[in-house]
Amino acid sequence: MARSQYWDVDVPFFINIAVQPSDIDRLDHVNNAVYLKYMERAAWAHTEVLGLSWDSYRALDAACVVRRHELDYLIAAMLGDQLQVATWIEKNDGRLALWRAFQMRRVSDGHTVLRGRTQYVTVRLSSGRPCRMPAEFASAYVPHDRSQ
Repeated sequence: MARSQYWDVDVPFFINIAVQPSDIDRLDHVNNAVYLKYMERAAWAHTEVLGLSWDSYRALDAACVVRRHELDYLIAAMLGDQLQVATWIEKNDGRLALWRAFQMRRVSDGHTVLRGRTQYVTVRLSSGRPCRMPAEFASAYVPHDRSQ
């Protein structure tokens, strides 16, 4: 299957977001910190589709927490824009860390608004300390095959 002309990978998971007035800053565009909220919403929705929920995290006494964000803001999103926020697993070492990629597109013209990556590390919920990734995380958070 050929790669979509708009997505960086074939058939990524995505959610739809309508830019709200509360998302807009003094420069009349989406505030840079709001994009992180969009990314978090997409990441949790994707995690749930992969079969993990907050209840799963609690039962395993483990969670993925952000260690690093890398964001490239390409064009501004404005009030009223409809965005598609895509995410996929880019890398997973199966031990401690994984990288999740993001791409945000404006629906009206398909232009990419943002590309980003987030590194997550696994921690014990009970202590907040790093721990080995549960087998359930390693099997759910499988890197996306970019060649599909």
